[in-house]
Amino acid sequence: MRVEFLWWDGCPSHPEALAELRDVLRSEDLDPDLIERREIETDEEAARERFPGSPTILIDGRDVVPPNDGEPFSLTCRVYRLRDGRYSAIPDPDDVRAAVRQAKENQ
Repeated sequence: MRVEFLWWDGCPSHPEALAELRDVLRSEDLDPDLIERREIETDEEAARERFPGSPTILIDGRDVVPPNDGEPFSLTCRVYRLRDGRYSAIPDPDDVRAAVRQAKENQ
């Protein structure tokens, strides 16, 4: 399983999102050290990496919360919709967990 964490330093929520990702991996009996961390530093890099904002978590190349069609790729902070309807600067841990479990099943 490949777990990628993409972030932009201008977004203050990335440390919390990384900590939550590590917690989810531990809860699924996976080593949090397998996370590949990549900082996105320019808009050109954001476009090339198809980076919809910080933080972005990819499991086996798939965004745990795929962006809407037409969403721009740029240096920006992402806004996620939690399962209870609230907005958040980090993805819902249940969405991350579901993506991890799906990837485990596909192995």
